[in-house]
Amino acid sequence: MALKALLGLSQAQLETWAKDQGLPAFRGRQLHDWLYAKGARQWNDITVLPAALRQQAPLPLGRSAELERYLAQDGTLKLLLATDDGLSLETVGIPTRDRLTVCVSSQVGCPMACRFCATGKEGLQRSLAPHEIVDQVLTVREVMQRRPSHVVFMGMGEPLLNSDHVLTAIDCLSRDLGMAMRQITVSTVGVPNTLPRLAELALERLGRAQFTLAVSLHAPDQALREELIPTARAYPYEQLLEDCRHYVAISGRRVSFEYILLGNLNDSPRQAQALAEQVRGFQSHVNLIPYNPIAEEEFQRPEPARVEAFAGALKQRGVAVSVRASRGLDQNAACGQLRRQRQGGR
Repeated sequence: MALKALLGLSQAQLETWAKDQGLPAFRGRQLHDWLYAKGARQWNDITVLPAALRQQAPLPLGRSAELERYLAQDGTLKLLLATDDGLSLETVGIPTRDRLTVCVSSQVGCPMACRFCATGKEGLQRSLAPHEIVDQVLTVREVMQRRPSHVVFMGMGEPLLNSDHVLTAIDCLSRDLGMAMRQITVSTVGVPNTLPRLAELALERLGRAQFTLAVSLHAPDQALREELIPTARAYPYEQLLEDCRHYVAISGRRVSFEYILLGNLNDSPRQAQALAEQVRGFQSHVNLIPYNPIAEEEFQRPEPARVEAFAGALKQRGVAVSVRASRGLDQNAACGQLRRQRQGGR
């Protein structure tokens, strides 16, 4: 496959590329420093390079142009970025006092069509290349003037349908940006025959599988899961959980389970009890996510008391649980809403 951009390449790969251009290897080391440490956006930014090379610009660096930005009252940053082929993608920076989490997209659009997700309303346009994923982290760092501490693949797209490029991006974030792999999370709604293979590929490509795998359940049973996630019809609940067990056995890492709470639909204590039965036996954690409404669906955000009761029912049954704090609610918090707004979708 032809190389599309320099971003995403390691220092050794950049040295090789420089020598292929008839340049000394140290030019590759300079490129690495300017790409990752200094965040160069264009060739002319790299002032240590010869003017002739900067003017020639033999290959794109791989940075995306910013189309729009929104800053919520709580400090959450939402960016809409342009791709070279005229598409757009979202990324989000979520700051707290001690950390900065970047929520990255792995695809433009998504084919999974989850009913509660704005991104799925548009379908899939294409998967993102490694440089387009890494660029999201660099752009948030640049705009917020702060080093990201965590990355979550929870933006647009299904990461396991782009696992090759996702793993390449994770390798780059860890190796070239110095991020701890344990601070990276890959979230999936579940794709048949991919979870054990993801663990095997991570061991083969990265030497380890230290990132966190988060599996989106969103229902305590197959029937409701199919209602919320149409693609679940091809992936029975028990098979999904069995694949999670295989992933744990291969990787040695626990699995986290995500569960969007939809008001008066999947948020009763009885359903919490059923969910606890499903995840019994896992060294796992359940992350509860109160729903952020989108215009296309009539799902409701759950009442705080029901969220608390659901979490309590899980804890009573020995399940480790946390409730994700909602961020950016005044700026179209749900994934994909900013992009749809720009395209005229409602």
